Amino acid sequence: MRVATLFLSSALVLVAGCAAVQPRPLAMEEVQSQARADRQQAAVGVAPIRGAVSLEEAVARALKYNLDRRVKMMEEALARSQVDLSNYDMLPKAVLAAGYNHRSEFPTTRAIDSVTGAPSLANPSISSDRNHRTMDLGFSWSILDFGLSYYNARQNADRALVAAERRRRAMHQLIQDVRTAFWRAASAQKLREDVRSAIALAEDALGDARKAEAERVRAPLESLRYQRQVLENVRLLEAIDQDLATARVELLHLMNAPLALDLQVTEPGDALDRALLQQGVAQMEETAVLNNADLREQFYGAEIARLEGRKILLRMFPNLSLGVDLKYDDDRFLVHHRWNEAAAQLSFSLINLLSAPAQQRFADAGVAVADQRRIATQMAVLAQVHIARLQYAAAYQQFQRADAIWSVDDRINRIVLAGERAQTQSKLDRVSSNTTTILSMLRRYQALALAHSAASKLQATLGIEPQIPGVQEASLEDLTRVARDFLRQTQGEKP
Repeated sequence: MRVATLFLSSALVLVAGCAAVQPRPLAMEEVQSQARADRQQAAVGVAPIRGAVSLEEAVARALKYNLDRRVKMMEEALARSQVDLSNYDMLPKAVLAAGYNHRSEFPTTRAIDSVTGAPSLANPSISSDRNHRTMDLGFSWSILDFGLSYYNARQNADRALVAAERRRRAMHQLIQDVRTAFWRAASAQKLREDVRSAIALAEDALGDARKAEAERVRAPLESLRYQRQVLENVRLLEAIDQDLATARVELLHLMNAPLALDLQVTEPGDALDRALLQQGVAQMEETAVLNNADLREQFYGAEIARLEGRKILLRMFPNLSLGVDLKYDDDRFLVHHRWNEAAAQLSFSLINLLSAPAQQRFADAGVAVADQRRIATQMAVLAQVHIARLQYAAAYQQFQRADAIWSVDDRINRIVLAGERAQTQSKLDRVSSNTTTILSMLRRYQALALAHSAASKLQATLGIEPQIPGVQEASLEDLTRVARDFLRQTQGEKP
């Protein structure tokens, strides 16, 4: 009686405790503490930046330290761990159980006569003890469960490969982002002082114009037009300065480096060339079909759908279950305290048999959808090959044009500067020439960044990527060499 009362009281306390749970918002101290710990964790193992960073080092640092890439790698590792767990599901089930049984009274039974139905004259009998302990070691194996576990393991293996392809796709995008951000940072580094000097010169020219207007040295309309031209140049220069302000932070974020770092970059001695375009379109299409991450993912998806159809078909078959149990019970009324049991059971689900046609149609539809998705993806990838190739060729041509325009503007600026010193050119001419030259250089760097982005997009479409032995195991120097070899596929001698 005491045991029952204690159990009932414990149950009531548990239920009351569950009913008292209320939503608890995060405290500010908890958020601050966790955020501080997260920032420290993000910086663990990241090698500090010493000196200027090259393009290949920036790519290597992103591959090794980028946090989003770490997430994709962990997702792949999680999927592979699921494969290992699935293999255990194919083994026989082994269960070890131990228990304690208590009754407030002995399990007492009476008997009746099987013919007359009258109560037996014998005294009530006791066949079990009030308190006894049990142990059970059982092994069971189901053929149907084994078959389903086998197909589940194969599906999980394919899902692990899908996670690997998604990691590859994320790596391609990361390299593309790093190359674009690097050249934006390089342009910001190159133009920062020129922009500020040009703005200072324009402000000085604007001050001279306002002073001339106040002193009526020039006609009012001519003076206002002069000021407007200077202000327009200042507006362009300030817009350039604002556009370049975020480039350094973007690159630092991709490399998982401290955002307050005064990053300096080293422009590579090589520039883009047409090496990547030397392959024929047919060869590019074949390379993309074999290596493109999106298309390979769809191949695995189709295989997963086919295995799902086999699982549906397998459920229609009878199930044979085999079991062996080793039992122990210390009940003193038992003659044998230890005994073994073996069982075999054959079962068949009539509902599965009736729903077999519908399930088969569902499985066939799933396979058809997966196949159609794969076909559509392949056609899209082939189109992307042509588009990416044309975009890279156009971006390369635009870079060549932007480079030539900047070269001409730079020479014009030098002539204007010499003319101003010889007092044959006005300060407004120098401001306009400086602004035009800076804008031309900015457009050159923008065209170069777009060309690198187009090159990375074409490589991603073809499925070309750095051959990395292992990001965690490889050193930063080894990854830098791998990145340098990879980038040389789109670089040649500087034009």
